[in-house]
Amino acid sequence: MAITAAQVKELREMTGAGMMDAKKALVETDGDMEAAVDWLRTKGLAKAAKKSGRTAAEGLVAVKVDGGTGVAVEVNSETDFVAKNADFQDMVSKIAGAAVNVDSVEALAEADVAGKKVADMITDKIATIGENMSLRRMAKISGDVVATYVHNAATDGMGQIGVVVALKGGDEAFGKQVAMHIAAANPQALNEAELDPSIVEKEKQVQIDIARESGKPDAVIEKMIVGRMKKFLAEITLTGQQFVMDTDKTVAEAAEAAGAEILGFIRMQVGEGIEKEKEDFAAEVAKAAQG
Repeated sequence: MAITAAQVKELREMTGAGMMDAKKALVETDGDMEAAVDWLRTKGLAKAAKKSGRTAAEGLVAVKVDGGTGVAVEVNSETDFVAKNADFQDMVSKIAGAAVNVDSVEALAEADVAGKKVADMITDKIATIGENMSLRRMAKISGDVVATYVHNAATDGMGQIGVVVALKGGDEAFGKQVAMHIAAANPQALNEAELDPSIVEKEKQVQIDIARESGKPDAVIEKMIVGRMKKFLAEITLTGQQFVMDTDKTVAEAAEAAGAEILGFIRMQVGEGIEKEKEDFAAEVAKAAQG
């Protein structure tokens, strides 16, 4: 199939690979972007395997705790100017408060706040502020101790990244340290048992392909894979990561020292997983020239 310049550009931005390497990767994988990233990693040509954080949504994530229950809610807007609007922030705070008493985003949309449904509150705010908004998602967690942290806070309890951590034992101070770690390190799961098996299998296959490129015997490759997978799992699971507050310990070791068991966590970032449509520079210039 024909590979476009836009595809090559996107792959280069995602991986840091050179233009010709990116084009070859796309040719070898018939234009499959995800497979092309893996191909570049196999050849040692990708500097990063993560997509850039292009988002189509602005807005706020709010966190609330009520007793042993914590929630995180994301409400989106078109621009970050709205996220700084006091009326919008007040609405998001009320929505987060209502989320403590429901178990799904659908139920939250129907929840009553001062005699009005959350969905109707948002509709009214759209009319008032003049910008599209949406209740995107919510998550809920419970424990003996529930702690929160908000990164890039716009106001109290809401900002760009919201984290909620549930503990059995320990205290809120330790819980907040763990929440700050999660905001910074962005673990994909609490531990290996809770990690999506497809993520593990995909990484294992990539590492096998990389090892085979070395030309080493199968017995050596097998040992290499065991070591690399152990490192991979430690890097992406919360309990296996080095604790940012004390890098001599893993998070699991820090929790044990604090007399706590981490039951689970929520990490929510505004707009994650939503890609903003980007127009290339030449198209922008052409459009401007046409008036």
